[in-house]
Amino acid sequence: MPEIRIVEGSHAPLAVLRDHRGDTPLPALWLRARSPHPDERDAITGQRLTNPHLLPEDLEVTDARLCDDMLHLSFSDGFQCVYDQQELIAGAVLHEGCPAAIPWRADLAPQPVYRWPELEADAVLHRAVHDLITLGFVLIHDTPTQADSILEIARRFGYVRDTNFGTFFEVYSRPESTDLAYRPIALGPHTDNPYRTPVPGLQLLHCLQNETSGGLSTLVDSLAVAEQLQREDAAGFALLARVPVRFEYRDATTQLVSVKPMIEVDSAGVMTGVHYSPRLDDIPLMSDSDTRSYHRARKRLGLLFQDPQYELRFRLDPGQLMIFDNNRVLHGRTAFDPTQGHRQLQGCYIDRDGPRSLYRVLQRRFAQKPN
Repeated sequence: MPEIRIVEGSHAPLAVLRDHRGDTPLPALWLRARSPHPDERDAITGQRLTNPHLLPEDLEVTDARLCDDMLHLSFSDGFQCVYDQQELIAGAVLHEGCPAAIPWRADLAPQPVYRWPELEADAVLHRAVHDLITLGFVLIHDTPTQADSILEIARRFGYVRDTNFGTFFEVYSRPESTDLAYRPIALGPHTDNPYRTPVPGLQLLHCLQNETSGGLSTLVDSLAVAEQLQREDAAGFALLARVPVRFEYRDATTQLVSVKPMIEVDSAGVMTGVHYSPRLDDIPLMSDSDTRSYHRARKRLGLLFQDPQYELRFRLDPGQLMIFDNNRVLHGRTAFDPTQGHRQLQGCYIDRDGPRSLYRVLQRRFAQKPN
């Protein structure tokens, strides 16, 4: 177990973090910035009352001692403070407090299916949000099918994001629509709205009517696909994560443009998802050889996205809804014949941080550690 120890330094005692990696000295500036002293940190919000950016860069610890799991420190600027050892240990790890993503393929079992009435219970909601974070999607059955029921469901998980399409939008066949999503054609796996900054984090699609035999919904986990691409072509994967792509949407009143790489990685270089929409992307002008290399990697990525071993395919019936991480899980549908009957879905977006905040709150309530 990690612990704080005091060791002798060249000028004064040093506080060190001892774990499986050995001893890591805790810098004076790092410790000083984490001061819990009531003169420096608000007791209710936990926010600092002082600006640690203005501390002297030559700050040093002049004295350090442990007493009853509390660390007593004195600094060269005359400041003294008492620290909780466990809080310092927790602060030494840059972890956002949510479970890690779990890549999946078409053989995922069991699938994360929940009934809407059961989600009134916070314990069930806690499991559903856990699945949403780890798997990137959940399916909800037995929902109400009123015209705006989707908003009630969305607000159980987070905050609805308004866009130029409205608070929610209708998905049904419209021959003169300004987006191919409103035509009865098949839609390959794609990210919604990659032309936005930021891209909508999570999307809900809610079935109100479905009288057609086609129009099956599809989901593909980009993390699982990218693992395969990286094994086959590490240089191609790196190219897709580095080269910026221009995405654009326009109609009579809107022109949205965003420039970003197709593969999204976080500050640690770990892949979090993709911006993938062959209907909307334009690559930058590169040399002929770089263009061919980029195209080769992009083509392989697209073929893997359409590989049945990665694709979940299912029918959404009235009262059924799916929530998915729009950055991570690509969605699509098969073609359908509108002459067979009416197929109507409603969609809306919520920001990615809403369910993650909800998970942390419920995690505290149920006193469980993040996976």
